[in-house]
Amino acid sequence: MEYKHTIEDVILRAKVYLKNENNINLIKKAYSLAKEKHEGQFRKSMDPYIQHPIEVAYMLAEFQASPQTIAAGLLHDVLEDTDETKESLEKAFGTDVVSIVEGVTKISRLKYMTLEKALAKSHQKILLAMAKDIRVILVKLVDRVHNMRTLEYQPADKQQKIARETLDLYAPLAHRIGMYRIKAELEDNSLKYLDPDTYSTISNKIKEQRSVREDDINKMSDLITTLLDKNSIQGYQIKGRIKNIYSVCKKMKQKQLDLTEIYDLMALRVLVPSVESCYHVLGLVHGEWSPIPKRFKDYIATPKPNLYQSLHTTIVGIKGKIYEIQIRTYEMDQIAEFGVAAHWAYKEDNKNYSPEKEQLEVSSKLKWYKELLAYAEISESEDFDPLEDIKEDIFSANVYVFTPKGDALDFPQGATPLDFAYRIHTEVGNKTVGAIVNGKIVPLTYKLKTGDIVEIKTNKSFNGPSKSWLKVVKTSHAKHKISSILNKQRREAFIASGKDIFEKVAKEEKFSISKIDDKIVNQFFSKYNVSNLDDFYHEIGKEKLSPKGAINTILGIKDKYTDELLIESYNLKSSRKTSKVSNSLGIIVEGLDKAKIKLASCCLPVYGDIIVGYVTKNSGIVCHRMECHNTNFDSNERLIDVFWDDEAEPRQYDSNLTIYSYNRNNIIGDIINTINITSSIYIKTIKSTSKNKGSDILTSIKLTTPNVDALNKVIANLQKISDIYEIKRNIK
Repeated sequence: MEYKHTIEDVILRAKVYLKNENNINLIKKAYSLAKEKHEGQFRKSMDPYIQHPIEVAYMLAEFQASPQTIAAGLLHDVLEDTDETKESLEKAFGTDVVSIVEGVTKISRLKYMTLEKALAKSHQKILLAMAKDIRVILVKLVDRVHNMRTLEYQPADKQQKIARETLDLYAPLAHRIGMYRIKAELEDNSLKYLDPDTYSTISNKIKEQRSVREDDINKMSDLITTLLDKNSIQGYQIKGRIKNIYSVCKKMKQKQLDLTEIYDLMALRVLVPSVESCYHVLGLVHGEWSPIPKRFKDYIATPKPNLYQSLHTTIVGIKGKIYEIQIRTYEMDQIAEFGVAAHWAYKEDNKNYSPEKEQLEVSSKLKWYKELLAYAEISESEDFDPLEDIKEDIFSANVYVFTPKGDALDFPQGATPLDFAYRIHTEVGNKTVGAIVNGKIVPLTYKLKTGDIVEIKTNKSFNGPSKSWLKVVKTSHAKHKISSILNKQRREAFIASGKDIFEKVAKEEKFSISKIDDKIVNQFFSKYNVSNLDDFYHEIGKEKLSPKGAINTILGIKDKYTDELLIESYNLKSSRKTSKVSNSLGIIVEGLDKAKIKLASCCLPVYGDIIVGYVTKNSGIVCHRMECHNTNFDSNERLIDVFWDDEAEPRQYDSNLTIYSYNRNNIIGDIINTINITSSIYIKTIKSTSKNKGSDILTSIKLTTPNVDALNKVIANLQKISDIYEIKRNIK
């Protein structure tokens, strides 16, 4: 359903809470510029383009957003779709308004994304924009709401794409910030275009049952009214709630139910002035009608992470029919409908208001938002992509557990105490030696359940995580932290070993180690990506750099060692006693000399990937990349530790890449040239397809690489090519 408002409607709505004329003038000024810049532009509906920003601004005013946010809503497309410049906009409206407009613009510039594409490194902008200013989320969500209301004017293929992106990304986002009304509308409108038959069927069935159910609800409401009046409950209100169509569809599929079996299709909601009244009403309802066991939920004592609070109970009411009753305060009802926006409704009399304080207030209330801020900081300081973490750790979180102090934390299904420990703090995770859940000691592999109270036992002298922990944790956040500490430990070990080796050779060659420092290393070895002393010792420790060849390079002596800088000819390998035996693939299985090993064809591991072995019945040990979905085997006892052999002879490994790009001339040539400049990587096959002229291109490449570092370097170089927006290593 399309709504049409005017700027006068926006102003009237804003004047409900904005009394300062300067704030109203800011909105009028923003409208004037937007109208001027969008003059002559029309939407697919043939409405003047300005109608869209007006609708966005009206919804923002409904949420009682700040005047700066409403102004940004009116201006959110001017940088993208007109000749207006950032500098000019900033001069007229200030940095606060422009920062919101820029954040929305960055997201708008991303082409259609499926859930997987939305969570790719090339789309990191969306989360960074959100993390820096949550107002960007609000503007973008209401922008999407209006676009979905007018989706009928788009061609059929675009309807499908936009609806899928909305259902995959924007509806879950609305849910996570508690905006139920927006979430429900986005879900229902998406379903209408993605599965019109199902939408129509369920919608018609709800309409058929509505009159019967409304009659039952009205009778039950009258009985509750009599009960509350009899017990002198003051200031209450009773209203009905109809479950949105998408939620009904989802519940029918998940639980294989008929519509008549969904008891909470229509629910009664009792609103009261205080928390005390909530529990009083609950006691009265349970005293009058029998509650159904295990259907009571107290979200007041333990709110959901999106701030939702309410008491839910299911009772056997009149004529033995089942009714869901929700009991909450008026404030809780506002938050249930409008989510986080209800918390930071703009108040002109708040002299301490600032965007920064508003952001701080939001992050203090939304615990997952703190995680988002932390991920954003990590991604800016390290070579780390937080997007997969957001999908796994935030959007999929539906297990709620508690700290001993009663703080609630949410996790995805399958999370363990180690995930909990790393969520508390990295050092807590690194020093974890045990876990106590609900007062009982549990293994670190224990799967957390909603309601668990978790306590972590640590030991300061504990050396830290092992590789096996990567198979125990579920969240990407914990996996990243564990991998980081393992890599750091491994690097430190190589540096210490390399220093010992170099000092020994330097003594034999009568070379003074005082001659070598960061400056000397950078001067002679920067072409080998060795820029400081730690890097120098690290490469020697890994036997990628010959200590004797390095000394000769510094002294200017030319010989075979200097030219190639290969492993020292005195052959440390042959003198080192080891119990490990690797095969031609360069993989070690400790304790097995003649293990039959193959690389999994589904994920094609290459040297340097974190890998795990699976003992098959007929094919020996199959090695998978840790992130491969095929490592989630039912028989965990078949999983074994396998490692790459640092001393194995170099070889080439097959790898498949899929590249998503916009269509333009010579983009395939740019891809081929970028790969070919890397001497250690070779293209075996390349195939490019597009549905029609002007559409996006999907390029599939099979190549060989000596290790994951070389592969990642090529991927990084490919990502620099303009018009490439996603690159994936394939997992079948």
